Amino acid sequence: MDNRQAIGSWLSGPRAAAEEMGVDFGYRGQRLGLPKDGPGSVAPLGRRFGAIFIDWGLCALIAYGLLAHGDTRAANNWALLLFLVLGVLTVGTVGFTPGKRLLGLRVVAEEGGRLGLVRVTLRTVLLCLAIPALIWDRDGRGLHDRLARAVQVRI
Repeated sequence: MDNRQAIGSWLSGPRAAAEEMGVDFGYRGQRLGLPKDGPGSVAPLGRRFGAIFIDWGLCALIAYGLLAHGDTRAANNWALLLFLVLGVLTVGTVGFTPGKRLLGLRVVAEEGGRLGLVRVTLRTVLLCLAIPALIWDRDGRGLHDRLARAVQVRI
C-alpha cells in the first residue's frame, strides 16, 4: 500500500475507510424510514445552520433593541433566553421556528407528528447548550434531536 493512500484514508475518517471495504451505510434517514430526497427527507446541514443563524439573529435583534437598552452583555443573555422561549413555543405548536420556516424545514417526532412539550423543551435546552448540536449520528441528527427522538425534515 502506498503511504499516500494510508494517510488519505486516515484523513477521510472511519466512514470512508469502511465504505472502501464495502460497508453500505445507506442514505441519511433510511434507518428512520424517511425518503432519500424531497419533502420528508432529512434536512441538509447547511439549511439547519442557516435556520439557527436566522433565529439567533432575530432573538439578538429583539434583545438588543427592546430588552437590553444598548448593553451588549445583557443583550446576549436576553437573546439566549428569547431563543429558548422561541424554540419551545414555535416548535411545540407549529413544528418550526421562523428560520426553519423560511428555509423549508420542520421538526417532527421520529414516529411522525409533532413533538410533545417535554420533548420540545428537552431538545431546545440541549440546543441552547450548543455542544449536543455539534455531535451527529449517521443520519445527520444532532444529539439534541436524537435524545428528544426528533428529526428535522424538509417541508
